[in-house]
Amino acid sequence: MNGERKGLGPGYLTLESGEVFAGTLYGAPLTGYGEVVFHTGMTGYQEVMTDPSFAGQIVTFTYPLIGNYGINDTDYEAAKPALAGMVVSELCSAPSHYQSRRTLSEAAEAFGFPILAGIDTRTITKRVRQSGPLYGAIADRPLSVEEVAALGSAHRKKSLVADVSSRHIQRYPGNQEHVVIIDLGMKQSILESLLELGCRVTVVPFDTPFSQIQALQPDGLLFSNGPGDPADLLAYCGEWRKAAEQYPTLGICLGHQVLALMFGAKTEKLTYGHRGSNHPVKELATGKVYMTSQNHGYVVREETLDKRLLTVTYRNVNDRSVEGLSHTSLPIMSVQFHPEAHPGPNDTTHVFYQFLQSMRVVGAKRYA
Repeated sequence: MNGERKGLGPGYLTLESGEVFAGTLYGAPLTGYGEVVFHTGMTGYQEVMTDPSFAGQIVTFTYPLIGNYGINDTDYEAAKPALAGMVVSELCSAPSHYQSRRTLSEAAEAFGFPILAGIDTRTITKRVRQSGPLYGAIADRPLSVEEVAALGSAHRKKSLVADVSSRHIQRYPGNQEHVVIIDLGMKQSILESLLELGCRVTVVPFDTPFSQIQALQPDGLLFSNGPGDPADLLAYCGEWRKAAEQYPTLGICLGHQVLALMFGAKTEKLTYGHRGSNHPVKELATGKVYMTSQNHGYVVREETLDKRLLTVTYRNVNDRSVEGLSHTSLPIMSVQFHPEAHPGPNDTTHVFYQFLQSMRVVGAKRYA
């Protein structure tokens, strides 16, 4: 296996259906339970590893060789991973890249999650595509269906957004507009994209009340990406809507979904989700098609949208699902894809410029 060192020993992925896949265990000798999803990107495993949106999920990589350029000190999307585990075909432990500081298996060991290697990832991907959402567990032995179900029962009681959201307010200096990010499980690249534009940024916990957001005197709000079912956050949508109606607002990924919920729409789970860096999205106003980075298992149900309030701005070329929304009268917009990319193409960075412009237009009117 490409110079791969010996792992921890035999490892197994047991699906809730009872099907078992045998391989070699690497990383941390822990049992990892979660939804089994697949990611189609050829690169970006470090960003995937640390993206909070993967909280509680076992990520199967469709690209056959993972770990070949190692782990560096700059491509982290969060301080620590939240995913439940990784499944790969071939795991490289002799990476070749000048920025590499450790191998992927060493990072998994340090951060505390398992990697199962030597697996037929094509078969797992086909199972997910054909059967819809699948749950399973990585362990050092095959588990019974009952054991997997018991792990699932404990898993469903966890609040994924609460687990990955900031615990305290964090402030970042800048000389342009002040953006408050409601952290639902924010990728670091979103913060960096705003800072590169000169914005002053304040990151707040997901359950920060409107009064506290108002006291921060933002020029705009950003609802970040994050994990889990957006419907689990309905209890917060009343407070969030008050804030969104007050300031120019951008929602990204989960942030897009909760913005739809705020204005009365509903969401639903996709059969197998969109996770990768090559998803084509069409901008309806211009007809342009962009290649986008995506990571989500839920979508907004278009038939539930109140067209008096929200209009569709982007659509997925493959399945025609809703990829973007805009409020009909307020400076509120959202995208299902990731304009900050990382990993993936940066075709849609214009979304951040549009958000910046909306803050400047509103600010000019407010202070005129």
